[in-house]
Amino acid sequence: MPHRFSSTIEHLFHHPLCKESPCMNHPEVKPRPEWIPIVKKYSVPDNRKSVSQIITSVLPYIALWILAYQAYKISFWLALPVSMLNAGFLMRTFIIQHDCGHNSFFKSTKLNNFVGSILGVITLTPYFHWRKAHAIHHATAGDLDFRGIGDIDTITVEEYMTMDWWGKFKYRFYRHPFIVFVVGPVFVFVFAHRVPMKAKKGDKKEKASVWWTNAALAVLFVGLSLWIGPKAVFAIQAPITVFSSMIGVYLFYVQHQFEDTYWRRHKEWDYARAALEGSSFFKLPKVLQWFSGNIGFHHVHHLSPLIPNYNLERAHYENEIFQTAQTITLSTSFRNVFLHLWDEQRKRLISFGEYYRYYRSRRARTQTPA
Repeated sequence: MPHRFSSTIEHLFHHPLCKESPCMNHPEVKPRPEWIPIVKKYSVPDNRKSVSQIITSVLPYIALWILAYQAYKISFWLALPVSMLNAGFLMRTFIIQHDCGHNSFFKSTKLNNFVGSILGVITLTPYFHWRKAHAIHHATAGDLDFRGIGDIDTITVEEYMTMDWWGKFKYRFYRHPFIVFVVGPVFVFVFAHRVPMKAKKGDKKEKASVWWTNAALAVLFVGLSLWIGPKAVFAIQAPITVFSSMIGVYLFYVQHQFEDTYWRRHKEWDYARAALEGSSFFKLPKVLQWFSGNIGFHHVHHLSPLIPNYNLERAHYENEIFQTAQTITLSTSFRNVFLHLWDEQRKRLISFGEYYRYYRSRRARTQTPA
């Protein structure tokens, strides 16, 4: 087995980024012979394809930014659709940065980190800081006992039952679609990424990436503001940031938050099941699949994050192991927006409405004297 591949699990759970991962020593994260050979052959980066993706993502992003400025000199409303289109190229650029963070985009780790750090300025994302949080997300996805990093907060029915009215109000407010898909994404990319996570020993690189990314962004946007004016910069960049972050969070949301997703307590948690049952196959139209960098094949990505985005589709269609994943389309994805509570008894994600219909009525029946 090639040294670079080693094993997907080695990358996830014994990578220095995840030294404190709670799943690091879990017995179920050992490589399984039935799927390791399957993912191995797709886990070899092709530098030519990688460079091609950068050319077809970053260069159009820069070109459309300039075009939006030219349109803005005529009218903001003429520039707006250009910025909205450019949000797609920013999203695709983020996927490239994402792959660099998994060390899957180029053959060289140094090149992955260099390119990822540069692209992090474009995507407003401190590369090393985000990389660590995202690695922990992969190491704990679907584990009820280790929630809270790099994911949408999700609580169980039992946890919701024991909350007081204020706790329930806060959770319902947090899970409101407007907060999850509009306020939350903008807050994360514009504000939360500007401050490091709670520092831990050995986090110097992650903290430094936040500050140098902030410094680079300050130089970039102050320079642009001095050149074309702050109003023009805001009018062009704000729609790009808002739309790309909203779409990106929606993609992430529906690929883990669906009715038959996978959540288990730590002692029952299984890495492969969390990947294949807890991540959906978001079957998008080809144009949207291209802009989203094949991230709709999320079940493949979670089983092996070492597979570059340009190999995910081929891996999915060529192997039976991936055919059982939950398939979601654009039209069916919207129903998932209203699923908020994990029902441990029935092993499914339910809405607040279903909770009140099922559990409160059941509780009322059990409390009614015979």
